[in-house]
Amino acid sequence: MSETGAIVLAAGLSRRMGDRNKLLLPIGGIPMIRRTVMMYHSATQRPICVVVGHQADLITAALKDIPAKIHFNPDYAQGQATSVACGLQMLARCDRFFIGLGDQPSLTPSNLEVLLKAHSAEDPAKIAIPQREGQRGNPIVVPDRLRARLLMDPRAPGCKKFTREYPEHVRFLPLSDPGFYADVDTPAEYSALATHHQEAIL
Repeated sequence: MSETGAIVLAAGLSRRMGDRNKLLLPIGGIPMIRRTVMMYHSATQRPICVVVGHQADLITAALKDIPAKIHFNPDYAQGQATSVACGLQMLARCDRFFIGLGDQPSLTPSNLEVLLKAHSAEDPAKIAIPQREGQRGNPIVVPDRLRARLLMDPRAPGCKKFTREYPEHVRFLPLSDPGFYADVDTPAEYSALATHHQEAIL
């Protein structure tokens, strides 16, 4: 059985949310980042590699007592690619791994299971990217054999540049669930999401 790991990116500055760090905002009474990491752990049954930067101490506190390995990215202010590189360097060996965002609390373990099954069925040697009507989604699934390739370009480490320059290593998967395409960047997006989850609980 394939071992699946996960890198969760939680280092961003959260500028569009104003003076609040979106990853610490509650969704269903649980900080967004905690909810997200728990979801990945449920899907992989392995400790989750979480890359932190902005307000690292607060993010770390929100993840207390759950299976996560926290790694600080000192270059987080330079952009997401540096956090991806940090995660790629720190993640324990596995057969394949997710690279996901900390602000996608609508994703479920079943979504990740569908993505993994599609990745295995289509071409497990390629990077799997959800796609809906031309829109790329997250998380992606990366076979571990490509990890070193993603780190070869020190000017632009990570996946974004690599997947565009080497399409032969990429497989787009037609997945329609909105959780793959919804993240939380603004107060309005958070308000709508929080209302939805509150109604679901009631």
